[in-house]
This record gives sequence, C-alpha cells and structure tokens, in this order.
Amino acid sequence: MRLHLHKLLALVIGLSVPVAVWLGAPAVESRADDGPAPIGADASGNPAPSRQLRSVLATLGFTGRIEESLESRLGRPVDGQLADLGRLLWFDTITGLNDDNSCGGCHSPTNGFGDTQSIAIGIDNNNLVGPNRTGPRNQRRTPLVINNAFYPSLMWNSRFASLSQNPFDNSDGFVFPPPEGLTLSHLDHLLQSQAFIPPTERNEVAGFVFPGDNFAIRDEVLRRLNGIDAYRQLFGRSFPEVRHGAPISFEMFGRAIAEFEFTLVFTDTPLDRFARGDDDAMSASQKRGALLFFGRAGCVGCHAVSGTSNEMFSDFTMHVIGVPQIAPAVTNSVFDGRDANEDFGLEQVTGNPNDRYMFRTSPLRNLAVMPAFMHNGCFTTIEDAVRHHLDVFTSARTYRPSVLDADLQGPMGPIKPVLKRVDQRLRNPIALTEEEFDDLVTFLHEGLLDPRALPANLMTLIPQSVPSGRPTMVFEAPAALAATATSRGASPARSLPRVPPPADGIRLAVEGEVTHGQVELEVTTAREGPVSLRLYDVAGRQVRALLDREWLGAGVRHVEWDGRNDAGERVARGVYFARAVLGTATADRRVVLLE
Repeated sequence: MRLHLHKLLALVIGLSVPVAVWLGAPAVESRADDGPAPIGADASGNPAPSRQLRSVLATLGFTGRIEESLESRLGRPVDGQLADLGRLLWFDTITGLNDDNSCGGCHSPTNGFGDTQSIAIGIDNNNLVGPNRTGPRNQRRTPLVINNAFYPSLMWNSRFASLSQNPFDNSDGFVFPPPEGLTLSHLDHLLQSQAFIPPTERNEVAGFVFPGDNFAIRDEVLRRLNGIDAYRQLFGRSFPEVRHGAPISFEMFGRAIAEFEFTLVFTDTPLDRFARGDDDAMSASQKRGALLFFGRAGCVGCHAVSGTSNEMFSDFTMHVIGVPQIAPAVTNSVFDGRDANEDFGLEQVTGNPNDRYMFRTSPLRNLAVMPAFMHNGCFTTIEDAVRHHLDVFTSARTYRPSVLDADLQGPMGPIKPVLKRVDQRLRNPIALTEEEFDDLVTFLHEGLLDPRALPANLMTLIPQSVPSGRPTMVFEAPAALAATATSRGASPARSLPRVPPPADGIRLAVEGEVTHGQVELEVTTAREGPVSLRLYDVAGRQVRALLDREWLGAGVRHVEWDGRNDAGERVARGVYFARAVLGTATADRRVVLLE
C-alpha cells in the first residue's frame, strides 16, 4: 500500500482538492451580519427562495445533468445485454465460495442497492435480505451502489480509488490494498476493477474454509462459472472468444458487474429538475432547506457538489465527525482498539495513527431509501443524523444505541478519543429553528430522492431464477418505502433485457407462508416428461423429495408438503426452497415456515 502513497493521501485527505470545492464559493456563504435574503417575492413575482437557489447552483456549477454525461464519459452506450448478465451474477450465490451470499445480499434492491442493516451481515446468514436478516456482523454498513459510477473512491475508508480522482480515467492508476495494488489499472473504469474484490472477501461471500489467496479464490469462482453451460452461453453473447471456446475470465466478470452498476444511475431528483429549469419541481420547504444546506447549515462544506464530486454531494475525502462507536456482539471481523470495539477507519489503509477515525464523506443522493446512516449505521433516521451534524459533541456524548438491533446495543467503544479528533468545521454547534430543521430534513429526504430508487422499482430487477439453478435469497420489501416509483417529471426506470424462459419449461408456485399444516405447491409443465420436485434448506441440502422423476403430462399438478423431511421428522422453523426440474428446465420458489 506504500505504492503511490502520496497520491492516495492527497486523494483521501483532500490535499489535492481545491478549497473552493470544499467550502463553496464566497457568494454561497450566508454571513451573520447580512443573513439570507428574506423569503418573499421579487418585483417580477418570482419567489425569492427560487431566485436565491438558482444563484447558488449557478455559483457551484450544479447542472442537474450528471446522468446525461454517463455514456459520453464511458465513450459508448451502456450495453444492456452485458448489464443483464451482471444482474444475474449479482443475485447468484455461485460467485460466493461460502455458498450463502451474493452481491445482492448486502447491496439490496429493497434499499437502493445498499444495506438493510446498520452493520452488514455477510456469510452464515439466514438467507433473508431485510430487517430480519441474521448472522455474524461485518465491521461497517454496506454503502449504496446506485450512482457509484461517478464516485472517484469507493468504500468507507476509500481503499479503492482512482488516483486521477476520476473513475472514468485510469491514466494514474486504480489503487487497491495488497495484493492487488495497481495491477487492476488496465481496466477502463474503477468499477470494473473493483468488481475483482468482493468475491475474495472472506466475511462477505468467500468464507473462511477455502484455502488460498485472492487469486486462488477467483480461480475457483471462474471454475464454477465455466462449469455451467448457461453462463458460458450468456458470456458468449457478449464475448466472442467465449463463444469460440475460450474460458470466462475475471475481466469479463468485472465488466459484466460494472455494466449492471452503470444502469443504476438515478439522479432525476426535484433539485436536478429545478436546476434544469423546472421552477415547480421543488416545494417551498425543499427550497428553503436547500438554501440552508448550501448556506448557513454548512453541509456543502463536506457534501460537495462541485468539481470532482460529480454532483454526488460528497467531497470524497476523509473526516472525523464524532460518530459513536458501535461493535456487534457477534462478528466475523477484527475490530480495533484495546477492547476490540473500535473502528480506526482510514488508519487501516495508511497505517498512520493521525488518520484514525477518518471516514469518507457519504454521498447524499437517495438517502431516503437508507435504513441507517453513518459508516456503522448508529443513527436510524435522517433527523437524528442531521442533529448529530448540527451538534456533534452533545449528540455523541448522549447517544444510546437502544434503537439498534439487540446485538448492536453494547458495550460501545470509547467516544472521548473520537471527539478529540473531530473536524474543525463541526466543533461549533449550528443553531436552527424548528422550522429550519424541518426544511433541511425535507430537502434531504425529498429534494434528493429520485423515485426510480424506491423499492417498488428496483425490486423488479430481482430475477426469478439464476443461471446456476440455485435458489435466490428472500428479499423483504420495506413497507414504509414500497411506494409506486412514479413522480411528475421523473424518468422511467431503465429496461434491461430478461432471459426468456424456455418454451417447453416448467413453472412452480407456492401458496403462501404457513405456520402449521400443509404447504401447497403448484407445478405447471409445458410438455410431458419426467418431473422432480425437491425441498432444500438454505445450505442446499435436500430435505424432502416430493417427486422423483415422475412422468407427468402437460398441465398443472398440485403437490403438498407436510413440513417433514425424508425421515418423517418435522423440520425446523426457517426458509426452504422448492425446486422443480423438467429436463434442463428448472423452477425455484421459496417456502418460509414460521412458528
């Protein structure tokens, strides 16, 4: 990690970022002696907040058109076919050597392709993705993936970064921790390089049983993918060399995953539409909140929108902001400090104690779909996260983790050493009236939300089946956010091509979730042939064979499962999977047994 360390430090600490990008231009600042312009109307009848906000956005160079720049910066259109292959890989546990997690297990479409937890749960989970997910915790909250095509650095400690501060530019290299270093710099985009890393993470998907280093893990993932005809056919559609017999490579895997992420750019918010000229895109409260954000509340000092921030509301540099220290009761990660209940942040990357407790500024777009905030999810409402920023010392000293899951409620790590390092810009409280506070929260919650990021839209990307034939995980839709993803002026969601089911295939339906009694499964076959119907647990072990190559004609067949295994014993409460097979066609459905 010492390679190009001076450039990395400049990137993560912000030495190469102009001060004007951090703090905004002087015209943006609202001074105590003159204050903001009064809320009223000018001589032309235009609302004063609109006039002020247009001036601020013009000063900062905020266009509201960052999404339009994606393909020009890529130098090509987004490849829908390759993106859909990446989508299937995203949800397939075949790429995780522990066989129980995938990208989608932590980057969930139920929450903006981010975490459903305050601190992520990777391997050894209960196959649920949502509030009821259980298992050993990792160290931090999983960040959102949507819009990360524009991020110059990735992860809470910026350990994956473009040294040019441009994710579309590999000229200075893409830097990663050892053993990769700069070896992935030949790829075109930071996301293509970053995709090499998650399959090697032991606590996320790889597990701790498989021997070997990162390269051996990737070789095993490739062995799995190359052993599945359906994946070879899909990769062959996008990579002619595979079609002609060459093996699937990890570069191909990285390009497919990144291409899917390129389709997850959602920046059509009320603020963006206002910046493009729609005066009615924002409510009066959102406009007042935006003026506070860019002015007296000081948010734009770190949540920048100019220059290399790519209008993402982050300076992508590192700060200490006094976040209370949360440590899980059960974890598969190694925490820092004497009592193993601290997270040293950037110091883990640089080895420099002066970087302790520093974390990258979180981008703020679509934060309304997030269930928790900060690198460890210690706050579970936008309101509490804002209150912390307005008065860090009071918030940190009085914080109690009672709102978190039971395994995150203590004991907490020490707060005094964190507060000693708090960024100077947060050392003095910022006073807002109750109305101003509500306006600021409204802007953050509504003014920066693209409706396409809501679960009702993104959950349509969850495949019914994946090419490996494995069952997918159970995704719990957050009821509070399951609104229809439509809004005046909002762009429609990108449409990705779907893999068509075979014309002579098989379908499987399950009648509800049960606590007692029979589970009814409906098998529909498009042609006659031998049909197998089996139940599996989350580890892929057979629980019950209900049909064993029984010859069925075309049509519908109802089969009941009494909740017992092949030995006649009642199975435990949990998630199970029914799989129906007809020739090479398969269909999977989830069965949840509750007490």
